[in-house]
Amino acid sequence: QVQLVESGGGLVQAGGSLRLACTASGSIFSINAMGWYRQAPGKQRELVASVTSGDRKNYADAVWGRFTISRDNAKNTVDLQMNSLKPEDTAVYYCNAAIRRYWYQSESDYWGQGTQVTVSS
Repeated sequence: QVQLVESGGGLVQAGGSLRLACTASGSIFSINAMGWYRQAPGKQRELVASVTSGDRKNYADAVWGRFTISRDNAKNTVDLQMNSLKPEDTAVYYCNAAIRRYWYQSESDYWGQGTQVTVSS
């Protein structure tokens, strides 16, 4: 079994900061990309930021310069530091990881349960 467990969501005023954390655990051989997605009510899930095992990072235009993704390969964790938050950042945020459970298997996508981020104006 593989689990992604998220923490750190909550309610914050516009202009404030939050830090999300995600830990992957279980039977894991390797992890390729890890990232954060979000889904606002009535909208499709969208990529917020991602980072490869080689620390190559990618950000959605909407969060560029405000959010920072970081990863600890030794601990199988990925964090998202969110600064200068805006009401439009309100969404459920999901951790995602492309995980190979055994050396002979291909990668599969795994998702966390989601954590709510609410930004008040």
